[in-house]
Amino acid sequence: MDNPTKERKRRRPRGSGSVYLKGRTWWISYHGPDGKRHAESCESERKGDAERLLRQRVGAREHHLPVIPRVERLTFDEAAQTVVDDYLANGRDIDGLKRRIDKHLLPFFGGRRLVGITAADVTAFIVHRQQQGIVRRGVRVADVSNAEINRELAALKRTFSLAIQGGRIASKPRIALLRESDPRSGFFEPEQLEAVLRHLPAEIRPAIEFAAITGWRVHDEVLSLEWRQIDFAEGEVRLDPGTTKNRTGRVFPFTTDLRRLLEAQHAKHLTLKKAGTIAPWVFWRLQMTSTGTVAGPIASFRKAWHVACEQAGCPGRIPHDLRRTAVRNLVRAGVPQTIAMKLTGHKTDSVFRRYDIVSPDDLRVAGDRLDAVRPASLSRR
Repeated sequence: MDNPTKERKRRRPRGSGSVYLKGRTWWISYHGPDGKRHAESCESERKGDAERLLRQRVGAREHHLPVIPRVERLTFDEAAQTVVDDYLANGRDIDGLKRRIDKHLLPFFGGRRLVGITAADVTAFIVHRQQQGIVRRGVRVADVSNAEINRELAALKRTFSLAIQGGRIASKPRIALLRESDPRSGFFEPEQLEAVLRHLPAEIRPAIEFAAITGWRVHDEVLSLEWRQIDFAEGEVRLDPGTTKNRTGRVFPFTTDLRRLLEAQHAKHLTLKKAGTIAPWVFWRLQMTSTGTVAGPIASFRKAWHVACEQAGCPGRIPHDLRRTAVRNLVRAGVPQTIAMKLTGHKTDSVFRRYDIVSPDDLRVAGDRLDAVRPASLSRR
């Protein structure tokens, strides 16, 4: 008969694993989903830590989840670096990604274990960003858009996805994107564009006119153009593969206005060259330095643009409205959509159609065409 004063040794249920000491460190032993026995150190001298780790491993087996030893070690910082490496390996532009990670994601999630980030934490991040807004020189100047927050959430989702693909974690929290506002629909009528051009500085005007004709992105594709990409003999402008947003090359044939514009710019280029200044860029501005006057690429014209739009009676317009204007002009000219997409660099039909803006004048033209085909018998009623 057992001695009631003697504490009985508790036995673990079969299949629940075990904990044991190895030196001064506690270890656990358990069967994984593959049926094999696994031994793992909890890297602690406390038995409670080993018990807790064992429950996690056995729980993962019961729910048919992969057993990933020491998943707790992976921090958000390490996982985010994996995303940056993935972008570099695939030749993708990392400037926007690094800005979103360094300025917003790391300050909020940095130092935390990836498995400890929950859906509630993601919601807290969204609220934090909405309250934070756009800050310049320590002052909140505007609300942050849902679109920008969604780009940050997309980077966060990619962080979890790559960690799962790499076998570092087993699951990720639900990350729901915010509803974005309708896409901008701004564009320029011919007389509006002429008015803006008249109020722009002379050195900026040709780049804006070029963007309005081609629909190319101003900062990434127009201002970076060099003379080696202009072929006067063939009558075309070329963008090299890998330099555009979708990484594909592009060719735009000269129109009458485009040839006139580029020939005028080339004449200025030759004059500058004779004076001893070499400028490889098609669109440049003179800059004063300690060594004298030099030609440099146009880096920014934000203030001049806003002033010109205000003076032309088109406040609130952005340079990207030139892209929408070019798409609309191509469609109006009857250029097939597949060809127009090649010229402007649009990769999907949905985005191209979003840029094809219908104006009140377009609607009036449609009404006039209906009147032209209206039967005479109906007009007499």
